Amino acid sequence: MKLNCGIVGLPNVGKSTLFCALTKAPAAAENYPFCTIDPNVGVVDLPDERLDFMASVFQPKKKIPAAVDFVDIAGLIKGASKGEGLGNQFLANIRETTVIAHVVRCFDNPDIQHVREDAKTDAPIDPESDILTIDFELAQADLDTITKRQEKITKQIRAMGKEEEKKLAPYMSAVEKIKPLLQDGKCARMADLTDDEREAIYDLHLLTIKPQIFVCNIDESTIESGTNKYVEAVKKIAAEEKSEVVVICGKFEADLSEITDEAERKEFMESVGLKESGLTVLARQVYHLMGLRTFFTGGADECRAWTIHAGDKAPQAAGVIHTDFEKGFIKAEAYTVDDLRQYGSEEKIKEAGKYRTEGKEYVVQDGDVLFFKFNVTK
Repeated sequence: MKLNCGIVGLPNVGKSTLFCALTKAPAAAENYPFCTIDPNVGVVDLPDERLDFMASVFQPKKKIPAAVDFVDIAGLIKGASKGEGLGNQFLANIRETTVIAHVVRCFDNPDIQHVREDAKTDAPIDPESDILTIDFELAQADLDTITKRQEKITKQIRAMGKEEEKKLAPYMSAVEKIKPLLQDGKCARMADLTDDEREAIYDLHLLTIKPQIFVCNIDESTIESGTNKYVEAVKKIAAEEKSEVVVICGKFEADLSEITDEAERKEFMESVGLKESGLTVLARQVYHLMGLRTFFTGGADECRAWTIHAGDKAPQAAGVIHTDFEKGFIKAEAYTVDDLRQYGSEEKIKEAGKYRTEGKEYVVQDGDVLFFKFNVTK
């Protein structure tokens, strides 16, 4: 499964506007339901002040940030789990994502139609009802997945007997915890699962167990305060669902994405009381929810942020750069960006005794700066 984030929500809540701002790539954003049919995919650079700092020290010819893949998925409606609208196709698109960014409309605007069931019915702005609609559809799809798997499980137990039943115990106990939640239209991520139970149901790829961020799409008048009654309603639900929340003004972010001059961008953000773009916050949180971490390499030619999984050891990190680095791994020379910030240069880091040598069992930490030694014999 690809490491990416699917942007989901009801029609006309601002998904495609946010996607355009994130990727600065064209995506349909007209004011009518179902204008996005095929998922748009965009690669988004992950802003990282640490990489910027390294570049200021090394003055490299190139600076290459880490990246996050975002998928703009068309709006779901009530009945999507039964194939209403283009439900089956959209649910399949969501199933292929790692993290869900659920965009919720948190602003009033009579000129933009709000839809829950179909394009003929204009629904009131009500984040709780909107979220319940999406949760219910995803939960029904997950319930269908579990029901279909149950037939296979029953046959396995019938064929293999008690021994197979014992092996499947973590799966069965996980389903016992999850199924009642799904039947109530709630999310599987709300279940208190053990590591064994979570592993046992992994290959079901349940929609409602995926890590989720609620993206509250506010209007420009709410940017400075960062909240309103709709946002507060979303935060309450997010706490219950074990989800995170990011507050973003899609309109402002779209305008900001058109500004290329860094000084102008900073001035534009400061004019509404922002220190950084809401989309930067979103990309960073998505990256961490995917279980991804960053190490760096630096020099006169290039400063680069490399993506690894949390818990990866030094040889695996080396393999991200080149498979030969992993195969012939000898050692990693290491320090941190914070060390560089404190001492100012690699030479002074060495003088301070902070320059380390790490072996094959070293678990790479977020923010490490690494230089790999390897040997590949032909």
